[in-house]
Amino acid sequence: QQQQQQQQRQQQQAEAEAKARGEGQGGSIMSGEAAAALSEGVQACVDAFKAGKPVMVFDSAFREGETDLLWAASSATAAAMRQLRRDCGGLLFLAIGDEVGERFGLPYLQDLHTHEALLEKYPVLKELQTNDLQYDSRSAFTLSMNHRETFTGITDKDRALTTRRFAELFSELVEDDASPKESLARLGKEFRTPGHIPICRESTGGLKKRRGHTELSVSIARLAGVAPVVIGAEMLQPDGDNALSVEDARAYAAKHGIPMVTGADLVEAHGLPRPTEEEERAAKKPKLAEATEEKAEATEA
Repeated sequence: QQQQQQQQRQQQQAEAEAKARGEGQGGSIMSGEAAAALSEGVQACVDAFKAGKPVMVFDSAFREGETDLLWAASSATAAAMRQLRRDCGGLLFLAIGDEVGERFGLPYLQDLHTHEALLEKYPVLKELQTNDLQYDSRSAFTLSMNHRETFTGITDKDRALTTRRFAELFSELVEDDASPKESLARLGKEFRTPGHIPICRESTGGLKKRRGHTELSVSIARLAGVAPVVIGAEMLQPDGDNALSVEDARAYAAKHGIPMVTGADLVEAHGLPRPTEEEERAAKKPKLAEATEEKAEATEA
């Protein structure tokens, strides 16, 4: 019996380590031959993440139409936070792999805000339901956090600490084969909510199911072999009225020596069919129709 238990623990640890490397998540299993076939742009992003440097990702002209500046969270520094804050203009967010959210039991805010008991206690939640997203059918946001050693949590130094330690803690828990109970305890010992780092959780199935910036961001981390936890921000035009154009984003990337890829590049890198323009257009239409239908039903109710 002891031998069986030991074998079970070893198997669980192997599965946990595989998840930390991203295997089995969203078509992320990469053989040596497949890895060698990465496009020049994707390989440059992988090398940048391994070296603690930033990358840029444009999702699609038929989705959000935005470019994000990204760092592997384990490489987060105060200087990186300053660059995100000064050069991007959009929200700083922490993208996490589904396995990270699963280990910590992090709920999607959309699920919390539609929970029957909470709707009854806080009627305002019913009025504020997310049922009209124009770029997707679901939001990736989960809880926001601060590290307990931060003061307000908003300074570049504070946000760097929260970001970096979150990624480090996940890796430590995987290495220690920590139980769910221990994982929660160690998370609570270091972090509190709400905080100044909003977290976005990858959909189960990754790029196979959803191709938002959350999934795209952690997909690079997996290719690079680092923890699937990524800090980033949306890049806006200087006046803030629109997303930074692709042309201006590429100019910024060239000026600062930052590799830049598209969502389609990353989808292809993970062994999935590269979406055509027609497929991307078609993928957006059902989401708009679904959101409109849900909003109408909510109004009638």
